[in-house]
Amino acid sequence: MKKLTKTLLLPVFLICTIVAWSQSKPVQTTICNPINLSYRFCLDGNIPRREAADPTMVVYKGEYYLFLSRSGGYFHSTDLINFDLITTNDLPLEDYAPTAVVMNDTLYFMSSASPTVKIFKTADPKSGKWKIANPAFPIGMIDPDLFLDDDGRLYFYYGCSNVNPIEAVELDPKTFNPIGKPVAVIKSDKKNYGWERSGDYNEVGNDPWIEGAWMTKRNGKYYLQYSGPGTEYKSYSDAVYVADQPLGPFKLAEHNPISYKPEGFIASAGHSSTFQDKYDNYWHISSMTISVKHMFERRLGLFPTFFDKDGVMYVYTGFGDFPFKMPTKKISGPEELFPGWMLLSYNKPVEVSSELANHPKKYAANEDIRTYWSAKTGDKGEWISMDLEKESTINAIQINYAENDAKLKGRVPDIYYQYLLQYSSDNKTWKTLADKTQSKTDVPHDYIELKTPIKARYIKLTNYKVPSGTFAIAGLRVFGNGGGKAPVEAKDLKLARQENDRCIVNLNWTKVPGAVGYNIRYGTQKDKLYHNYQVLGAESLTIRSLNSSQKYYFTIDTFNENGITKGKKIIELN
Repeated sequence: MKKLTKTLLLPVFLICTIVAWSQSKPVQTTICNPINLSYRFCLDGNIPRREAADPTMVVYKGEYYLFLSRSGGYFHSTDLINFDLITTNDLPLEDYAPTAVVMNDTLYFMSSASPTVKIFKTADPKSGKWKIANPAFPIGMIDPDLFLDDDGRLYFYYGCSNVNPIEAVELDPKTFNPIGKPVAVIKSDKKNYGWERSGDYNEVGNDPWIEGAWMTKRNGKYYLQYSGPGTEYKSYSDAVYVADQPLGPFKLAEHNPISYKPEGFIASAGHSSTFQDKYDNYWHISSMTISVKHMFERRLGLFPTFFDKDGVMYVYTGFGDFPFKMPTKKISGPEELFPGWMLLSYNKPVEVSSELANHPKKYAANEDIRTYWSAKTGDKGEWISMDLEKESTINAIQINYAENDAKLKGRVPDIYYQYLLQYSSDNKTWKTLADKTQSKTDVPHDYIELKTPIKARYIKLTNYKVPSGTFAIAGLRVFGNGGGKAPVEAKDLKLARQENDRCIVNLNWTKVPGAVGYNIRYGTQKDKLYHNYQVLGAESLTIRSLNSSQKYYFTIDTFNENGITKGKKIIELN
């Protein structure tokens, strides 16, 4: 009987152990832009840097496949939180701006800028094995988009130029050869469309690069999206034209640009693809700019996308680099995704083990990915510590590495980070928040969502390994709640539209005590304030991305470490 009891107890013990382990293992439910992917180090140039841009996300057999410019592979995900890399020698992965389309249970792929453009197909993208569907596509172009209509007809949109328009043509779905002649569908008009003007804040005004076409069909309407003015600018954005037919004629939508994020920790939201998740929610995955080491130093951002009752398409970029929930059901608006975790780390005091003169410690907390703190070495034991100035509730932390003095190209072994993340209430006794001292994962924008929130005042990050160069951080970002009151409503918002250039409006308001930042919401109707322009520590702003022919409505929200106070007064701008 004793032997039988022991025999029965052992499986029960194992089952209980497995259940307890599964319950204690963190389950990530939120993400934070930029997406934490294994961005590849570029093969060209004298200054090593990571790059990923021009994303195409498609859903194939209920799972997600992400294709990027010059990334040495493509990514696969089942939940839009965790991604694994698939490599292959069958695709021209060193080309720019790939596109993909699902047709008849087959996934098709093409890219741009090859001497001979080919179209590839597979019924098993996880295997990395592809076959040629069209060996010599007859249209030489950049930035392709393949779109399959509900009736089985296939269309092709393409173009990337500061001179030529975006064009479109129907394709034979069997041969992928053109049917008929291409038609021009989008031309730039920087005089009247402020978002098409070059510069980080649309202030330079050179002829824009009109590119990155993407077609979305919904309720019988064709939404043709395009990007401009240039991938290196914070103002890089997407706008949309709408038509009743896939080849037009197209009319500019009233709400434009649909995807715009010129400020924040990481800016821009251009050259995107729009897709539906397995719950029928729309998403916009976009290129985001760093553009310091090279103009093509870029990352990716994922933004929820909506169509209102009138069919107006908009991409929600408000608090677009704060954590948001990944839904497990159909949602109706962006408010369902925000967990309420506020930024606790902005301009907080930082101490470090060492620093380079041109990369001081304050750059780890200034909410600007284009600047960064760097230790003098990449040695084990270099550290950075942040004082939140009061004990706060912490829900998540994002660690954004900067590849300072890295000597890497491509994907090679040992590209991973190891660190110890700790917290304290008195700066003396430290507890472990995340132990990744044995990790072998590449996490350039590591995001740690805590299963159980903690109370702490101090956060400390100690280096154990960086893949190359020095231990450098572009942003040690802490999210949660400060435990106090949300700020009062901002008052005295004043608007002044420039008479000689109606694309430009100047705003100013009275500073709110205790406010960290402000989110200006505006739109072409009082009940459609879909634009979001977020600023930190400011009392004025100039927006240069308006449509000169439209009326606008504005309000201003105020936020701090404790919450958000929505603006109630809406001001009309003629």
